[in-house]
Amino acid sequence: MKAVVRTRNLPALLAAALLATLAVLWAPAPHAVADSSLSTIGRALRENPVYVDPAASAQLSAGDADALAQRIKRADKPLFVVVLPAGYPTQNLFTDLRTATGITGAYAVRLGDRFDARADSSVLSRNAVHNLVTSVQGDRDARTQLTDFTDRAVPTMRGSAPSGWGHTGSGGGVSSTALIATAAVVVVGGAGAYAVVRRGRRRRAEEQRAALERLRVVVDEDITAFGEELDRLDFHPAEPGADDAMRADYERALDAYEQAKSLMASAARPEDVRGVTQALEDGRFSLAQLAARREGRPLPERRPPCFFDPRHGPSVADAVWTPPGGAPREVPVCAADGARLADGHDPMVREVDTDYGRRPYWDAGPAYGPWAGGYFGGGLLPGLLVGTLLGSMMATPSYAADYGTGYGDFGADAYSGGDVSGADFDPGDFGGFDGGGDFGGGGDFGGGGDFGGNF
Repeated sequence: MKAVVRTRNLPALLAAALLATLAVLWAPAPHAVADSSLSTIGRALRENPVYVDPAASAQLSAGDADALAQRIKRADKPLFVVVLPAGYPTQNLFTDLRTATGITGAYAVRLGDRFDARADSSVLSRNAVHNLVTSVQGDRDARTQLTDFTDRAVPTMRGSAPSGWGHTGSGGGVSSTALIATAAVVVVGGAGAYAVVRRGRRRRAEEQRAALERLRVVVDEDITAFGEELDRLDFHPAEPGADDAMRADYERALDAYEQAKSLMASAARPEDVRGVTQALEDGRFSLAQLAARREGRPLPERRPPCFFDPRHGPSVADAVWTPPGGAPREVPVCAADGARLADGHDPMVREVDTDYGRRPYWDAGPAYGPWAGGYFGGGLLPGLLVGTLLGSMMATPSYAADYGTGYGDFGADAYSGGDVSGADFDPGDFGGFDGGGDFGGGGDFGGGGDFGGNF
């Protein structure tokens, strides 16, 4: 009889448990009290993208904070926004905030009427953060400034929102919708969080496939061009004058051609392209050696291909070149491009299709890192590309988590935006923009007490 009573009361017991859960969740959130420690802010940001300190609630209302949070969640980007009172300590603020939160992303802070931001370089480059902050410095109203920053930042950010943002909330507390959703998760389980993780992984895979398809067009052009060089060579192993060295050169060139085709056919990720362009670079050098032997010239030294277009073949010299808006640097050039530069003309640059039309490969996006890395190697490439779009990305320690280091070794363990990395991040990403320590080198917020003054 007692067992029957227990069975019939089971729904009531479950209801009581659910009400108890809601009662606990409905209790005032820790950051609803005037507790503004970084640990409190970090905990809050792991659950919601916007945190408003109780002492700064006059700057951004609960409704505006909730609307901004929903804006960020819809964009599905790892952007964290914090609103603090004017007197909040700024020493190492961004670095300590990033450590407390433990999530790879971009962090924007409104402190009184001042504003600044920092980001992991895998999410936004330092130049991008600098330009974004500068673009909204004139907005004095917190709601307008933070909304403008969000709208301008999320289209260029990499990575996905953390899975902990699966509910709806506001910067100053927890909404009733969040409480109900959380209670449902307690009862039903973690299926929703799992779905969010799967969605992020699926989107990452889709982005890599799109990048690979764009690269495939360029690499196929390279393979075709190399095949045409082999045809024009018109070398026959049994022709008069051919020796074993010539035949070995020719065989190496043929092997490189076949290897490049095979590797491209099996490429599954953008980083796989590096092996293709390495094979093509090896093949072109073998052809250069064969040509020198047939013509009785000294064998060429092993040099990188022409910087402006690797299809031009191995370089013959280094020449000074200055990209638009950049600094002069020496780059390896073929004879034809060396002559053009010497005469004051533009070199014949390899251009590729982008969303903005035909652009030089070094201004076409991070996917071209492994393509160029196969031709030029990891040690040489950053110096050649300094000051260009691709070079700026590759110069960061965490270059484009979706594109690895840019030299072809796309680290599978690299952090993408929204991933939990804890304290494992590059503190330089969150330091001052003048290359010094955190916040402008002096350790203060913006440097010398001037918020953002060291840009």
